[in-house]
Amino acid sequence: PTILPGTTHLQHAQPVLLAHHLLAYFWMLQRDRERLTGCKQRLNVCPLGAGALAGSTFPIDRQQTAQELGFDRPIPNSMDAVSDRDFVLEFLAGASIMMVHLSRLAEEVILWNSPEFGFIELDDTVTTGSSIMPQKKNPDVAELTRGKSGRVFGHLMGLLTAMKGLPLTYNKDMQEDKEALFDAVDTLQLILPAVTLMLSTARFRRDRMRRATERDFSLATDLADFLARRGMPFREAHHLVGRIVAYCIQHSLALEDLDASTLGSFSPELDAEALKVLNVEASVAARKTYGGTAAEAVDQQLREAEEALAT
Repeated sequence: PTILPGTTHLQHAQPVLLAHHLLAYFWMLQRDRERLTGCKQRLNVCPLGAGALAGSTFPIDRQQTAQELGFDRPIPNSMDAVSDRDFVLEFLAGASIMMVHLSRLAEEVILWNSPEFGFIELDDTVTTGSSIMPQKKNPDVAELTRGKSGRVFGHLMGLLTAMKGLPLTYNKDMQEDKEALFDAVDTLQLILPAVTLMLSTARFRRDRMRRATERDFSLATDLADFLARRGMPFREAHHLVGRIVAYCIQHSLALEDLDASTLGSFSPELDAEALKVLNVEASVAARKTYGGTAAEAVDQQLREAEEALAT
């Protein structure tokens, strides 16, 4: 399995499997899918028969016309039928949240593609060169994905602002919904295939990811957990391991460089057994509870993801 540093505040925190990291985006997009599916259910209602606002003087059967036209049901209130733009707002909200997720993914791709990280190499089909600097290979698809998120957010905020002060029922302000909706749909139809192409053609540099977990103090929590299992209050263990990290920095050492004697000088609880937790693979394997990063937990996630896609 491929291991890389998991981060908080963009600083190395704890090692995780690459599959675990990527699955986080699956669950984000799965929620987006569920939101848009729910939006479709609430959208598929029929306004026909509402008239201008008060209903129709003709003896129509609104249940029948709704059914004949393929709607789930008629809207029960004629004034609401004329006034409602919730279906547009809800779609724009769902699209905006999806663009948040895609933008976060794009930002990580941009970072990972940089020389400083070097975790990923993007295919030529989703990058461009520079008109001046011949060495450049710019992550255009990722940058445009990140940039176009603001476009969709703006459509949502614009329509919310247009709708917020309208009295019942129809007002000309509502014409503003068309451009917002159509452009948001066009943006998603452009971005989703592009992101799919970007990820499917990317090459993950597993060696760089693994090397990044070395000498980065990301096993400090494992050492604190070891002390807690030995009976030391976690707050005290946290403070003690902080002292050990400071010692390592002062002496240009990594946690993995310490021997049992040096560890034992900080606490008698840190015997030779403590050395076993100062191992990246062991750290990942230990987190095997549901939703964790251990291989068996990630396998379970993958099975659940496949089941979700099948529904």
